Amino acid sequence: MLFEGAIRSLERAEVGFELDDPAEANETIHNNIHRTQEILHELNMALDVTNGGKLAETLRGLYEYIDRRLVESNLRKSSEGVVEARRYLGVLRDAWAQMLQAQSDPRPTDSMMAA
Repeated sequence: MLFEGAIRSLERAEVGFELDDPAEANETIHNNIHRTQEILHELNMALDVTNGGKLAETLRGLYEYIDRRLVESNLRKSSEGVVEARRYLGVLRDAWAQMLQAQSDPRPTDSMMAA
């Protein structure tokens, strides 16, 4: 759900880049980027780097990278970092969904049957 919320906010931020009114555009971009950064902060704080090993460290680095790209996009009012962040978050969302689906599906997968 957090990934979905972050992606929706980034999609709304992208719309802000197309608005004609500069004040409305800046407000839309800023508010939606900020909302995404709050979600990234929550995701980052939920990581258990003590027990999560390399995955937790990698995710922390990725969340921090995405946050930096969003700061740049917000300051420069450039959509490049927003588009990149949305792409990364979409990949993460899909990977988590696939993992959860595999855990809840008791049927063996093709790779399990080949083993």
